[in-house]
Amino acid sequence: MPSPLPWEFHLPLSPGDLLRSGGPAQYVVQEVLSLAQVAGQLAEFRGAFRVQGPLAILQHFDTLYSLLHHFRSVNAAVKEDALELMVKVMSRHSSDLSSILDNLDLSPSDRTTHLSALKMNCYVLTHLVEAFEIDSCKSGLAGLDPSGKSKKNRTTGSGFCWEEERQPLIQLLTQLLQLNLRRLWCGLVVEEEFISLVTGSCYRILEKPSISHQKHRAMREAVMHLLAVALTHYDHMLSATLKITQMLQHFEHVAPVFAGAVSLWATEYGMKSMVGELLREIGQKCPQDLARDASGVKGYATFLSELAEQIPAIVLSNMSVLLHHLDGESYVMRNAILTAMAEMLLQVLSGDQLEEAARGTRDQFLDTLQAHLCDVNGFVRSRVLQLFTRIVQQKALPLARFQAVVSLAVGRLQDRSVTVAKNAIQLLAAFLSNNPFSCKLSCTDLAEPLKKEMQKLQEMRNKRTAATAALITPEEEWEAMQPELRDTIHQLLHPLQGEEEEETLEVEETALNTAERIIHLLRKLNYKDAIRLTQMAVCHFQGMEPFTSSSGLEDDKETMILGILRTLYTDSHLENNIQHPLHSSGDEDPVIEEQPPPELVKQEMLVQYLQDAHSFSVKITEALSMVSRMMYESSVSVVQEAIEFFVTVSQFGVPQALCGVQRMLPLVWSKEPGIRETVLSAYRRLYLSPSGDSERARAESLVRSLSLVMVDASLGTIQCLGEIISEFVQKDEIKPAVVHLLWEQFTEKSQCSSLERRAAVMLLGMMARGKPEIVGSNLDVLVKTGLDEKVIEDYRLAQEVCSAISRLASSNKPAEGKNQAPFRLPQTHLLFGRLSEAVTTGFAQPSTLWIPFMESAVTLIYQLAEGPEEICAQILQCCSQQALERLQEPQGVGAEPGTSPSSVPDGTNTLPTFLLTHLLSLVGNVALQQVVHLERAVSAELRRRRVLGEEQEAKKHVANSTKEQSAKSIENETTMEEDLGLVGASADDTEAELIRNICDTELLDGKQLLSAFIPLVLKICNNPGLYNDPALSAAAALALGKLCMVSTEFCDSHLRLLFTMLEKSTLPGVRSNLMIAAGDLAIRFPNLVEPWTPHLYARLRDPCQGVRQTAGLVMTHLILKDMVKVKGQVSEMAALLIDPEEEIVGLARNFFSELSNKGNAIYNLLPDIISRLSDPDCGVEEESFRTIMRQLFSYITKDKQTESLVEKLCQRFRTARTERQYRDLSHCLTLLPLSERGLRKMQDNFDCFADKLHDLAVYNCFLAALGRLRRSVTKPETKALIEEMEQKLHACHNRGRDSTEVPKEPLCQEEGKTPLLEPRKKRQIAGSCRRPMSIANRDADSSFITPQPRVSRRCRGAAQRHSSQKPAIIFSSDEENSPEDELCAELIEDETPSKVTPISRASAGHAL
Repeated sequence: MPSPLPWEFHLPLSPGDLLRSGGPAQYVVQEVLSLAQVAGQLAEFRGAFRVQGPLAILQHFDTLYSLLHHFRSVNAAVKEDALELMVKVMSRHSSDLSSILDNLDLSPSDRTTHLSALKMNCYVLTHLVEAFEIDSCKSGLAGLDPSGKSKKNRTTGSGFCWEEERQPLIQLLTQLLQLNLRRLWCGLVVEEEFISLVTGSCYRILEKPSISHQKHRAMREAVMHLLAVALTHYDHMLSATLKITQMLQHFEHVAPVFAGAVSLWATEYGMKSMVGELLREIGQKCPQDLARDASGVKGYATFLSELAEQIPAIVLSNMSVLLHHLDGESYVMRNAILTAMAEMLLQVLSGDQLEEAARGTRDQFLDTLQAHLCDVNGFVRSRVLQLFTRIVQQKALPLARFQAVVSLAVGRLQDRSVTVAKNAIQLLAAFLSNNPFSCKLSCTDLAEPLKKEMQKLQEMRNKRTAATAALITPEEEWEAMQPELRDTIHQLLHPLQGEEEEETLEVEETALNTAERIIHLLRKLNYKDAIRLTQMAVCHFQGMEPFTSSSGLEDDKETMILGILRTLYTDSHLENNIQHPLHSSGDEDPVIEEQPPPELVKQEMLVQYLQDAHSFSVKITEALSMVSRMMYESSVSVVQEAIEFFVTVSQFGVPQALCGVQRMLPLVWSKEPGIRETVLSAYRRLYLSPSGDSERARAESLVRSLSLVMVDASLGTIQCLGEIISEFVQKDEIKPAVVHLLWEQFTEKSQCSSLERRAAVMLLGMMARGKPEIVGSNLDVLVKTGLDEKVIEDYRLAQEVCSAISRLASSNKPAEGKNQAPFRLPQTHLLFGRLSEAVTTGFAQPSTLWIPFMESAVTLIYQLAEGPEEICAQILQCCSQQALERLQEPQGVGAEPGTSPSSVPDGTNTLPTFLLTHLLSLVGNVALQQVVHLERAVSAELRRRRVLGEEQEAKKHVANSTKEQSAKSIENETTMEEDLGLVGASADDTEAELIRNICDTELLDGKQLLSAFIPLVLKICNNPGLYNDPALSAAAALALGKLCMVSTEFCDSHLRLLFTMLEKSTLPGVRSNLMIAAGDLAIRFPNLVEPWTPHLYARLRDPCQGVRQTAGLVMTHLILKDMVKVKGQVSEMAALLIDPEEEIVGLARNFFSELSNKGNAIYNLLPDIISRLSDPDCGVEEESFRTIMRQLFSYITKDKQTESLVEKLCQRFRTARTERQYRDLSHCLTLLPLSERGLRKMQDNFDCFADKLHDLAVYNCFLAALGRLRRSVTKPETKALIEEMEQKLHACHNRGRDSTEVPKEPLCQEEGKTPLLEPRKKRQIAGSCRRPMSIANRDADSSFITPQPRVSRRCRGAAQRHSSQKPAIIFSSDEENSPEDELCAELIEDETPSKVTPISRASAGHAL
């Protein structure tokens, strides 16, 4: 039995308190041992423990206190020994206490002794736990392994690992708390300090971030159980609530840990009140404080979200304390509460069996979620869309909410936040995938059955109304109730003694309302009240219908009341007036108001279902166009979601989805691998997984689907689809059954239309890009079937056959490093015979489809034939012979409406226009393909043969080398290889020069066949008035352009004619064709075309929309490929930004977007663009100028560019001549994001624009620029500079004004904003708008001046005087009998460009 202690151990608030005496009976540490003494005294304590047990701590507490005091300096082995010893002590003490606490005769002294020992042991053990935990955190940060090994693998030499020792300690403390420790305290309540001491070590362990790792799950569970025991046995709830909220605020990683702990306590330990306390504590946090504490609110938000997911029903009962945070500034907290609501909707408030209260709560939560779809914060809107997506996917959204949520989601598609738009697309896709309506959501398909079922419903309602009316009449009902009514009236008029007074009734305001009430009482069989109310109404409404009374006798009273009731009940007028409210009453007797039949109820439900389905389909269709535009956004994720959405829509049979499926095709060329792969995946899901029971059925479905995509598809769409299909073929994703079916359709073995047959050939050609053997192995079938005598009946099919066969040429290119001969077919091959026959046969037939087929045929001949020029020469001769034979026919035989005169000047014989058009098209195409053949095929073959010969020479040289001269031979070989490299480069130049010489001197030589057609081409081009057919003129212009591609000499001598036609032709088709030809010539002969560059830019102002679009495309390619000089003339491209055609505006935007990626291109061009567009003689209107500048200045993003432009624009004020130019320059300054350096540049150049500040518009622009800068700066010195600048501006603006002219001081609308003055109305400056082409062609440019070298400003006047004396150009469109010399459109010789500016090119070869 232990001796009584003279003191008691009180748990200190801090370790230092144990060194100070707090009272006479309080334990105080007598001495803190030195570091050297600790180990020895610890051994003594171990011995004492063996003898005295756990009470040994009473005499050796100072030793363990000293160990804790010197813990950082104590040897690790001593620490580990101390921990091991204390575990034994605590374990022994726990087992001893279990028997001691059961002793009912425990003396006060023994209780005090064991209590002090328990406090000391727990104090030492918990502080050891905290000390080891702190030491573990520090060592983990200081000694982190670069190899990434975890702390668990870093143990001491003795094998001690703290992370493995913690769990047994916590379990030991849990075992201790499970004892009935209240007996050791007199008040039967364990002091709070002791519980805080034990639980404090748990919270310390949870503060370590690694506790949330999966490997520490057992440790987390041990801590949770210890805290659960403290909560259930020792009233630890208040302290735990405060501690948990503090830790959630400061340690973000503990949120999911505590969420799991609270869930465990609420479910397994019944501590549901803990949830309410925690939520109440979080709910009491100040919303403003949460908005400022970004890190703390994350912990609360994660905790709420996790807790609602694990125990939603318990959180639901305490949700009200959090709702005010939805109006707070912290979007993180709003997101958490909305997430919690969604979890409750999914897990608790879903299903059809909800009670009325639960249904009301569900509707409130859904209303809240819908309201926050329009939250001011994009993250909240995005989160709510994600939550609705989950709700829809789990089918927890009531059907009545579908239309509202879908409408909100469609509205969010236009959200400025990329994330919101992406999640809106995901929500709409989820609606589609989980819609309860139908697997097919076509508006057209749903409208017809809806109309039919609504008619059926109306018929059923009409029948039921008629049947109900005919079932029983009011008179029959009155006869049935009259006997009982008569008895009731008699009882009321002759009451017995002792009857109780009835409740009083009140008459309605009007007689009609009172009558309605009486009838209502009669229908409810309440006869007494009806009779009493009738009596009162007779007195109240005397003489008023229907309560008229002619007798006041008592004997007649019964008859009078009965008569009035009969009149009320059977009167049809009153019946109609009160029928609707009676039928809508919920208190009707079921006998009188019959329930609707089940068939009618089912029909009403069907109609409602179809109405909802139709409305849903309409909303989805509305979203399609919006999502379609989003497929070309800059955000990759949005593009991917848009593509996935259209895949989903297509699977539900929405007809408009096909447009989106086609619109995504060009994205297959995207530089982003993710977008390209998404497009491939989309088409794989749409077309490579067809439905069908057999392989044949699936193949038919796939071919049918792909054929629909190609119906009326553009050439670009077909090219994109070909890329996708070739990709599938290369990966063997298209089954052989599909290929077999396509061949069957082409050969007409299976019944199909002409469109399906043509689509089959196109698909075979696309597949041949991936596997050429698909076409190569069936070449004879293609030729015999597709190019038979029926070609003239379907030129489009023959054209597609040529395109499919051409895949053999493009796919048989030799691999790099291999010198294989190219794939060629002999001239005698059936293919070329059929092609020649088809071209020559169709030559004399008037068909608009012959020319495209002819171009494909000639191209195929040059690609695959040996000696293609001979085959094409035969075709040309044959066609020419047909034309001559037609020309030599007697007059009138060949004539037909729409013909043009032939080359015979007297016009005695004529040729049909189409025949001449065919001949010129054939000549031009043969000439162009001959050039392509020489520069590609022939040049490549010469190079191949040369390389092959060099390789053979090198092998011979190596074979002749002797072994004795091996070293020397190696050196010589190296030198030889170098020489071979130089020789190879020189040989390439020689071969290119040879090909160029052939083109320049031989192809159009008088001995060659092509030269025979040159006079005809030139005659038609030179005489537009005589040959005025649009198709013929376009063909002649195109032929001229193609002939110019052949020879430098021919091009040089006829460029003047080509650009004259480009400028003066009245036919848009001619101008478009020549614009394309001029673009090709600019690439092939840049030095020749360079002086004519201004005329290329001039087409950007063509009055025809098609010509402007063509010119924009051509100039875009030339400028971006650096084939033309880009100077101020690029302002013509900028002017397209205000074109009335949306397509042209989009083209111009794409051009400048691409140009902005070429370094400082736009920055360098801006000053010249501004000067040209603000020029009153040839610029644009002022508002249009501002529109253009807003687009161009959006590409200026670098600070240095901005500062430099500020300086340049300020200096431009010196050269500005008009007020319009002043205003334009000042407006450009407002578009720049002015910085402090920019402001200093403006101050340095103040003298440049000081004299222009008298203009109100200029003055206001400068004030606006300074005002925007003022709102963005915070430095006082910068604000001082702004104020100084404003004062200077104000002084210059008012300088020299009379007092009457000084405007009133403008008032600032907001503090800190710069005041702006209203500009005076200016008269329109003449010439400030863009002139139309007709005016431009009639003015000084009417004499088509050949481009001249640039002259200096001093000589400009003289040059202008000299140019005005040049003779005018004659470009006549007179009658056909005009003299031939007057119809000539050529320029005179002295107008030929005299300046030739060389342009350096990247390669020696001429690109086409």
